[in-house]
Amino acid sequence: MTSLLAAQDTTSPARVLRCRNCGAEFPLIAIHACAECFGPLEVGYDADALASVTREQIEAGPQNIWRYAPLLPVGQNADDRVSLNPGLTPLVRADRLAAAIGLNAPLWVKDDSANPTHSFKDRVVSLALTAAKGLGYSSVACASTGNLANSVAAHAARVGWQATVFIPADLEPSKILASAVYNPRLVAVDGSYDDVNRLTSELQEDDAFESTAFVNQNVRPYYAEGSKTLGYEVAEQLGWRLPAQVVVPIASGSLLTKIDKAFGELVKAGIVASRDWTVFGAQSAGCSPVYTAFAEGHDVVRPVKPTGIAKSLNIGNPADGPYVLDAVRRTGGSIAAVGDDDIRDGIRLLAETTGIFGETAGGVTVAVLKKLVESGELDPDAETVIFNTGEGLKTADAVEGRVGPTHRIAPSLRGAREAGLLG
Repeated sequence: MTSLLAAQDTTSPARVLRCRNCGAEFPLIAIHACAECFGPLEVGYDADALASVTREQIEAGPQNIWRYAPLLPVGQNADDRVSLNPGLTPLVRADRLAAAIGLNAPLWVKDDSANPTHSFKDRVVSLALTAAKGLGYSSVACASTGNLANSVAAHAARVGWQATVFIPADLEPSKILASAVYNPRLVAVDGSYDDVNRLTSELQEDDAFESTAFVNQNVRPYYAEGSKTLGYEVAEQLGWRLPAQVVVPIASGSLLTKIDKAFGELVKAGIVASRDWTVFGAQSAGCSPVYTAFAEGHDVVRPVKPTGIAKSLNIGNPADGPYVLDAVRRTGGSIAAVGDDDIRDGIRLLAETTGIFGETAGGVTVAVLKKLVESGELDPDAETVIFNTGEGLKTADAVEGRVGPTHRIAPSLRGAREAGLLG
């Protein structure tokens, strides 16, 4: 099996895959589970290589995620990248949202709906497909709740690869269309995301998919590292400093853990000053296994059957659930869950106060932020960053019937006057 160390630019700081449970180390190959204990693998780096990276080096890089290539496992050579070049999305100062929910310190929204396929998944897919190319693959597949399918299909279309994306059949119509338009093999599965993920785990072992990279399975360690770029960007956009608090939506849990990892790497590399930060997690009440484990003081996350409108977060058996618990507890944070009506209110509150139309995951994050402030768990006097991970037009049905025209008039001045529009 090809190793990335043999195929990639030697300037990569990545050295091994390391088990997050037992610490066993493996070459940089297409594998995501430890052969010793079946724990998940993640990329291990050369500490000296990371420590040699400077702010000036990053700032001289391209205006996308690849400015952080010296901190990533792949992509150091631009010719090796398979990418839509996402990143450097807006960090929006949200003073009106802060005032509406009782925050006194600055509040920022990291708006990843500005990426090419309108979600943060473009970051992880760019890493995954670049790794896949280095490992000798030329076709790609995934299990997805929607946004990942959109991004995989678009990336594959850009370079002419065969893409096969598997989704739950009851996915939001807009997300289905946003994958189908790129003409992948789009497979709708009668079941939940966890059923879809189980199926793709079996398919990757079949000879028919021997030459296919499954982005969130056999190349998952590289895929997951793409989420770190969100943490790097927040620090850079704040003037090379870390925020005191972050609120992150939880699906698999990888996004939260990698943002936390990114902050730690920046401190260790001396790129930002050392400081404490607190991590908070946000889940939908319809799928809240990590919240339940946190609230009950458990270290094990028990799978659930997902329900509710926040389908992009509906992963009933989150792979990174235990590591989310570790990060939140280590930093002194907490996790909260909110219901569908709160999610809808969160979508509208974000839009009305910032001009950002977030998808249901964004509504979850805003509603959880409000809940944490009201409960006293989140410090209203500490600078906070929240993450909007996708575009609201993908989940517009969530607020359909709750928003619409405020007036209906005849096409005349008289009609406008009678409706009260002229005072």
